[in-house]
Amino acid sequence: SYFQSRINTSVATVNGVDISQEVFRERFGQYRQMMAQRLGEGVDLSILDQPQVKLGFLNQLIDEQAVVGANEALGIVVPAAAIRDEIARIPAFQNDGHFDPEQYKLALASIGKSPLSFEDEVRRNLAVRQLPLQLAASVIVTDADVDRYLRLHEQRRDFGFVKLDKPAQHDTEVTQQQIDDYFKEHQAEFMVPERVAIEYVELDAAKIPFDETPPDSVLQERYEKEKSRFVTAEQREASHILIKVGGKGSAEDQKAALAKAEDIEKQIKDGKDFATLAKQYSDDLGSKNQGGDLGWLDKGVTDEAFENALFALAKGQVSAPVLGSEGYHIIKLVDVRPGNTRSFAEVRTELLKEYQSSERDRLYSEKAGHLTDLAYQDPTSLDGVAKDLNLPIQKAGPFARVGGEGVAANPAVVKAAFSDSVLVQKNNSDPVELGPNHIIVLRDAEHLAATPRPLAEVQGEVRARILTQRLSQQARAHADSLYAQFAQGKSLAELATANGLKVEDEKGIGRGA
Repeated sequence: SYFQSRINTSVATVNGVDISQEVFRERFGQYRQMMAQRLGEGVDLSILDQPQVKLGFLNQLIDEQAVVGANEALGIVVPAAAIRDEIARIPAFQNDGHFDPEQYKLALASIGKSPLSFEDEVRRNLAVRQLPLQLAASVIVTDADVDRYLRLHEQRRDFGFVKLDKPAQHDTEVTQQQIDDYFKEHQAEFMVPERVAIEYVELDAAKIPFDETPPDSVLQERYEKEKSRFVTAEQREASHILIKVGGKGSAEDQKAALAKAEDIEKQIKDGKDFATLAKQYSDDLGSKNQGGDLGWLDKGVTDEAFENALFALAKGQVSAPVLGSEGYHIIKLVDVRPGNTRSFAEVRTELLKEYQSSERDRLYSEKAGHLTDLAYQDPTSLDGVAKDLNLPIQKAGPFARVGGEGVAANPAVVKAAFSDSVLVQKNNSDPVELGPNHIIVLRDAEHLAATPRPLAEVQGEVRARILTQRLSQQARAHADSLYAQFAQGKSLAELATANGLKVEDEKGIGRGA
């Protein structure tokens, strides 16, 4: 390193392409967040801090880069249309089930990403799936393979068993010598446990100060950008009578259906009640018993011909027969609920709450990323993190591996405090989640090794263990004796009868029972 201007700090190199520490940290952070969302609140994610888990994730990144290299060699590309479709399917970017460009931009801005960088991520994710999917699709699985798998997987077993009750303990005398000998032999089990004290910095979105009352111009701008959210479309209350085209749908069948529909239209014009005619003639089983009532309809929920006819009617008017996908409709417009746009004044409170939430999330995301970067840049101290983000360095402990009070009651904190990286290598921990938008980064402040407890303090516990051990040996000897008889040819039923036991049966037990 004395003679090189650049030192390679990448975590892996695949065919000449480096995977940097920054890329690994960013991708592993995304993986941690995904697991937290998938498993729900309260799940201990400290297992992700184990070296073997991180190594497994690194191997996954190496595999991905190998596939990307293979794609380039084979000329495999991801079409722009596939990227657009993949993004449009993500629920976070949708409004009422449809992709919303403004929602897309806002959602990305809240996590500090641009559409261009996100599209690159999606392109890469799709790219690394293409080749493995094609290879998997080309694998041949024979019927014999399937049969063999099913025979093993669906196998069921019937069996009988006896349970041996806990034996009565008769020998309860324990001498001091026996206590002394047991204590010396098992001294490692009677220790004041290893403990640590930690120092940490805490970032909680709920405590991040910011201007919670922005000028109206900011809210007004948000209102104009998202105005479509506050528009209520015109709705029309409709009833209809459906005359389906019978037979095979020939021209003659269609003429017959039209003639019947026109006759019903004439009866309506002659003054007959629409609802009565609907109950009598309509082929729409879902509405005929309600007099043809379809309720309130928005644009876009019916087929085009029906919609055009409905929205051309005046209130109380009945249409001529309209040919739709199911047959001829006679439509009555019962009432009209005009569309409405809620004013800025009406939605200002709602916009303010949304602004406060998104701004708090944005600031937290920004600070959490900065905190993580600083903690990794100087893994030997939290001073830089505390100074740069104006956060106090707090302390907790000493506490053992079973946890303690305050933040030490959180299993994820305990796991991080006793991790190899923190306890042995003396590094700052990865961010530890205490809750939604609430993390800490900790480091070891003091490590107290385990120390023996005096015999006088644990004498009663030692005596109890000796008695428990005797009882266990007695139970085991009894079981071994019965098993020896079973091995010599006695049946389970004979052993049960001779020893006052009961044979219990289980039927049809599968591998997953």
